[in-house]
Amino acid sequence: MNKDLKIVAMIPARLDSTRFPKKLMRDLNGKTVIRRTYEATVSTGLFEEVYVVTDSKEIFIEIDKNGGNAIYKTTAHETGSDRIAEAAEEIEADIIVNVQGDEPFTSKELLEKLLYVFKEDEGENIDLATPMIALTSPEEIENPNNVKVITDHQNLALYFSRSAIPYLRDKTQQTTYYKHIGIYAFRRQALLDFAKLEMQKLEAAEKIECLRYLEYGKKIKMVETSVQTIGIDTPEDLEKAREMFKS
Repeated sequence: MNKDLKIVAMIPARLDSTRFPKKLMRDLNGKTVIRRTYEATVSTGLFEEVYVVTDSKEIFIEIDKNGGNAIYKTTAHETGSDRIAEAAEEIEADIIVNVQGDEPFTSKELLEKLLYVFKEDEGENIDLATPMIALTSPEEIENPNNVKVITDHQNLALYFSRSAIPYLRDKTQQTTYYKHIGIYAFRRQALLDFAKLEMQKLEAAEKIECLRYLEYGKKIKMVETSVQTIGIDTPEDLEKAREMFKS
């Protein structure tokens, strides 16, 4: 990795969750989910600093008392990117990676691929990099909780949707459907710009924050991966994670 780039990770963390209340403070084999995620991110060795950015005193105390870096921000935000953008104003960095707080199995391999985009981008044309993974089953493709993405020949994002895209009008054609994975590597300025831009119609309709970047002409590099990320969105996900730690 280019030694001239200062790279930090930020983990946006909210305590309240409609689907699974207080999920980040749930016990995951002796440590909370958010602490597991923080420690997994630090252990990759890819970042000069790792921060948890939260509006919860409970989460702030959990990270701080265990020797981690936590930033307490009470401003209400629409997205995780908005939340870390506020904190990024006080942080010196070239590249900021947004790691989801409910992913305690953070993959070093996947993060390295995202960061490599900026090593190759000598002209600094790419504003952010984010991963995608091929979907195989019709159920996954049609599931609106899976955000799909289509790209150009350079793997720059053209559009994100909760619908299955592209639509196959000609059923004799074959295509691969890709799911967007919600981990982002930003140029710091692109992240700061994002927070100052008003939400537009496409983002409001789909509830996909990446669309704000596209609507304002930002370039998003999609990085294909086969690494399966494991987020904890439900009590069932937490039980699976506990079994994985045991094994």
